[in-house]
Amino acid sequence: MADPSTYRPAVGTIPEAPGVYKFRDAGGRVVYVGKAKSLRSRLNSYFADLAGLHPRTRQMVTTAASVEWTVVTTEVEALQLEYNWIKEFDPRFNVRYRDDKSYPVLAVTLHEDYPRLHVYRGPRKKGVRYFGPFAHAWAIRETLDLLLRVFPARTCSAGVFKRHGQIGRPCLLGYIDKCSAPCVGKVSASEHREIVEDFCDFLAGKTDHMIRRLEREMSAASDALEFERAARLRDDLGALRRAMEKQAVVLGDGTDADVMAFAQDELEVSVQVFHVRGGRVRGQRGWVLDKVEAVDDAALVDQFIMQFYGDNTESTPREVLVPVLPDDASALEDLLSEQRGSRVALRVPQRGDKRALMETVARNAAEAFAQHKLRRAGDLTARSAALGELQDALMLDTAPLRIECIDISHVQGTDVVASLVVFEDGLARKSEYRRFALREAATEGDVASIAEVVRRRFQAMLRETASGGPNPGIDPDTGKPRKFAYPPNLLVVDGAAPQAAAAADVLAELGITDVAVVGLAKRLEEVWVPGEQDPVILPRTSDALYLLQRVRDEAHRFAIAYHRQKRSKRMIASELDDVPGLGETRKAALLKHFGSVRKLRQATVDEISVVPGVGRRTAEAVVATLASSGDKA
Repeated sequence: MADPSTYRPAVGTIPEAPGVYKFRDAGGRVVYVGKAKSLRSRLNSYFADLAGLHPRTRQMVTTAASVEWTVVTTEVEALQLEYNWIKEFDPRFNVRYRDDKSYPVLAVTLHEDYPRLHVYRGPRKKGVRYFGPFAHAWAIRETLDLLLRVFPARTCSAGVFKRHGQIGRPCLLGYIDKCSAPCVGKVSASEHREIVEDFCDFLAGKTDHMIRRLEREMSAASDALEFERAARLRDDLGALRRAMEKQAVVLGDGTDADVMAFAQDELEVSVQVFHVRGGRVRGQRGWVLDKVEAVDDAALVDQFIMQFYGDNTESTPREVLVPVLPDDASALEDLLSEQRGSRVALRVPQRGDKRALMETVARNAAEAFAQHKLRRAGDLTARSAALGELQDALMLDTAPLRIECIDISHVQGTDVVASLVVFEDGLARKSEYRRFALREAATEGDVASIAEVVRRRFQAMLRETASGGPNPGIDPDTGKPRKFAYPPNLLVVDGAAPQAAAAADVLAELGITDVAVVGLAKRLEEVWVPGEQDPVILPRTSDALYLLQRVRDEAHRFAIAYHRQKRSKRMIASELDDVPGLGETRKAALLKHFGSVRKLRQATVDEISVVPGVGRRTAEAVVATLASSGDKA
């Protein structure tokens, strides 16, 4: 592991100009490429205290052995140079948003005498019109299968087309009316091209015109008593509508846009992109990747756009919709416009259909992120591996089959509450969850709060098991398990070394020696063992870390839910506490009847008096108290 101070540039030698920089390892390989408006400011941030760096950044600077930079004059030049270096050197610490395959498109070979419709991957060619990209090739084939009965264009290869022309018989599609059979002269080249152009118009979003035309033709055929033709046109209309349903219209006719959104935590980021072509969602892509630096959405947009469109210049749309504009948005627009050959707009949608679609993409990103986090937790093999890894990493005598986690929630020291969640065999045991309203240590900080919860939880265990007998964990009166009778193998507290030490001290004070304690710090996901100077660093991709993260996040969720509930009750009750003669039962009855204090404040004395248990004198007191509290507000 290299010491960054050994290769840090001398003070004042780094220019303040914009530029691009490279970190190299001891073997001379480029491990990271980045750009900056001020090289001095950015590079100095890498040589700060290692403990304050993002985990991946810390790993990168300790892997590197040297740094070099190139000064440029404009942000567009910096963007281009950064992308070219990432593509050339493929640095291991740069986030790679591209996957290892090209996405399929529907290609129409308009340069041929008899244009062909087919699935295509690869570089764009002149004279060919493309629709897509689609997420899967089968989606294109399914759409084609529906539309060929309405637009019977050629889909066969040049060899098949030539062979059937020589033998004078069409292929199967020609016999079932899903091809107009231009190979044997059933239609002329101009007639076939007209069919293909109608097909292109339909996929380009001109659907209303096509539907109205077929409806007119169907009505005319019916009026002329040509019922077989009218029935065929009716079936054609049904096929077109089914094809339209498969790709719902989300934006205006002819709109081409890519819509992207992100979901992230301190260590990973989930990216979702929806491809809208001709006003319809044609495809969707997603990634979940490790973050190299602590970056916000604006920086993620910057990184993603350069890498994603760098190799896909032909598919760059007219519009790119993002959740937030990066600092160099104008430079990105100029670069994308130069690559596309026409103007590209980078925008944040504010209202209407585009805003609604952006929210949908954001929900998909969050859902993909949640599924990524939970995928391993739902797998038996992965859960077993996680428990085994935890046993080895923490040097436990047995695998931690029962894990409990404590989290504290409050707002500036008020309404302090705590949660205790239980996982058995790697799965949540929600019936065992407990919550605590803190009293003694509420004003002394999280460390004292952790100590209070641990003391209350394990004192309850000692009381419940003090009776002895063959089954001390079972209540003899009810036959059900006692609330706190079963100790965990591993107790996790949300926090770092101080919180873990506080929990361990309480257990030692109570004489409990068979429960392991660790603290899990949120920011860097470090596992702190009491008495150890340095934390345990679990591998980023380990099943053990995923399990600990899930346990901690569930405890946090449960604590937040309880805190919100308690705070809401306190806020509501505080306005009714001053009403003389109004107890808890009648407070609850009033709130149940009116739904909220705001509606209760708007009610008259007569309306309040109809609530069971509330007399007219009490109703008058309620009205007077709420009126005076409203005047004060």
